[in-house]
Amino acid sequence: MKRPNPKARKRGKSNQPRRKTVPKWKDGKRVKEAAPSPKRGPATFPMRLNRFIARSGVCSRREADDLIKQGLVEVDGKVVTEFATQVEEQNRVRVNGTEITPVAGEYILLNKPSGVITTKSDEKGRKTVLDLVDLSDTAKGALFPVGRLDRETTGILLLTSDGDLAHRLMHPSYEVEKLYRVRTAREVTDAEIAKLTAGLELDDGPANADRAAFLDPGERREVGVSMHSGRNRIVRRMFEHLGHDVKQLERVRYAGLTSSGVRRGKWRRLTDKEEARLYRAVKMKR
Repeated sequence: MKRPNPKARKRGKSNQPRRKTVPKWKDGKRVKEAAPSPKRGPATFPMRLNRFIARSGVCSRREADDLIKQGLVEVDGKVVTEFATQVEEQNRVRVNGTEITPVAGEYILLNKPSGVITTKSDEKGRKTVLDLVDLSDTAKGALFPVGRLDRETTGILLLTSDGDLAHRLMHPSYEVEKLYRVRTAREVTDAEIAKLTAGLELDDGPANADRAAFLDPGERREVGVSMHSGRNRIVRRMFEHLGHDVKQLERVRYAGLTSSGVRRGKWRRLTDKEEARLYRAVKMKR
């Protein structure tokens, strides 16, 4: 029988051998696994009313102040117009007649497939991006998409219940980068690539790409386009303005995030590092 090691006992250690973890390897390289983001804790009370609204996924705190000012917010059945109102856990809050509940922060990356609507709900009964996320009704109800991808566009889409973060990510002043892969029916010319970056005059004003280039010099029907503008269908409309029929449009990167490891139509929670990167991108403290 093995005698206990007094030195190990003194240091609070065990004589048991340390369990070895087997690293994962791919193509001869060690794969560093991303740590999952820790679960956000429940809301703490008392809580300022605009924060309560933002944590319920309705809008940002600034937009919540506007709702309060307009008399659209009720606490326990009474309209509240004071911004500094504090809410307790037992209070019932309604915005525009709908009762809301703050939830733990959710930050989700979805690889959007074609044919799905980027909205919380659809009056025509069409499938929405929230239909693809397997969460409780309460958590799903607080989620909303950060920006929009039109029905046929695929790729990276963020969903969150953090109204303040979403507001900043969508605000043009923070210039959050979006990278798209565009496939057209006919070849794109060098002159048209130059026009994309120089600027085009669309119906709702001028628009230009930050960068545009062929993804493969030998394939002139596929173009990579980098933009920070979030205007509706902006990439598709720019190519249509040049007379191109867009066959495929995919957002392959958003704020440094990619769909690597997430199959089309699937989703995952962001890692803690990814969340921190988003906050840094819009100059917010976590």
